[in-house]
Amino acid sequence: MPSPDTPASSPAAPASGRPTPPTASPAPMSRGLTFLFAVVGGAAVGNLYWAQPLLDFIARDLHASPAAAGWLVTATQLGYAAGILLLVPLGDARDRRRLIPVLLLCSAVALLGCALAPSFGFLLGAITLLGMTTVSGQLLAPLAGDLADDDHRGSVVGTVVSGILIGILVSRTVSGLIAGAAGWRTLYVVAALAAAVFAALLYRAVPSLAPKTRMSYLSLIASVGRVVRRERTVRWTLVLGATAFAAFTLFWTALTFLLSAPPFGCSVTEIGLFGLAGVAGALAARRAGRLHDRGLSLPVTGIAWALVLGAFVLAAFAGRSVVLVVVVIVVLDVGVQGVNLLNQSRMFAVSDEARSRLNTAFVTSNFLGGALGSAAASVLWAAGGWTAVTAAGLVLSGFGLLVWALGRRGPLVVARRSP
Repeated sequence: MPSPDTPASSPAAPASGRPTPPTASPAPMSRGLTFLFAVVGGAAVGNLYWAQPLLDFIARDLHASPAAAGWLVTATQLGYAAGILLLVPLGDARDRRRLIPVLLLCSAVALLGCALAPSFGFLLGAITLLGMTTVSGQLLAPLAGDLADDDHRGSVVGTVVSGILIGILVSRTVSGLIAGAAGWRTLYVVAALAAAVFAALLYRAVPSLAPKTRMSYLSLIASVGRVVRRERTVRWTLVLGATAFAAFTLFWTALTFLLSAPPFGCSVTEIGLFGLAGVAGALAARRAGRLHDRGLSLPVTGIAWALVLGAFVLAAFAGRSVVLVVVVIVVLDVGVQGVNLLNQSRMFAVSDEARSRLNTAFVTSNFLGGALGSAAASVLWAAGGWTAVTAAGLVLSGFGLLVWALGRRGPLVVARRSP
């Protein structure tokens, strides 16, 4: 097991099972390419959340109950977790210049299926397929890690991951604005066109890289489990990530129900605008990647968890105050996204050979946690309203803080700047 002083440039034992021949070092990530990765990643992952502020709107249009509509978010996240597990490992064994645009085109087809859905059941199936295919952002993040140099990897990955997280939040605002003006089906048509445009841009911009490993597909998928079993750092980070994302989706799914009901009574457009407060949190959390490069990953992770806990304490008193809701959104998103950025940077420090597979484990775990969080939000809201939701958030954030406190005492891989 590597010690905490292991530099990011020193990989753990390869997870591929067969070494790959040395290849020429790729050109470093430029600012323009980093920005493009962040924008495309944000747009891709935003597909998972178009429906979240529109649950009541879609339920009325397709004659479904609000509780049933909540499963649209859960189905998308379960589909996404499956796509991460089954497709993202291909990033270590295929040319990503071709793979990523193909997946973007597949997600465009699924988006059109959502737009044309004649029934709630059809939409549920189409949105699950959308979740499975909209995994481009999780191929771009490890690719950015491969193209970045060692001294700036945390910052570059932090920018790309921040773009992905901002996409999650902006998607709610865009969703509310477009659906309020032209209907929810138009939203999915616009998203399909955007996916097709981004596929063309990335095909031109992404450099070709030789595959890192030559393995059969089944061996490639199995190797994800091997690297998780071998590395304590990975297992610890997976627990932290899944817990943080469960708290994140618990809050945002229940917030839609809270803002739709009295005393707020917000429209879908107004609910979407609350996502802008989360963007402020994402921009603040972006600096976490730089702190990782300075060797401060572990203590800053603890601070981020304390913010998540504090956010749910405030949320318990926010059931009637718009101002307090906005404060909670900012604090929660700074905390959760700080945890996420540091977790992902730490994962990429474990092995140069298996970054796509490490990201597979990380994001699959995150979105399984997210699916549980969104499902729990619907159940808890029906059982006890906002009080039950915030109580569950306090339990999750307290558990995350405890796992961090216990795990940081052992030997964990923490990327540090090479001397």
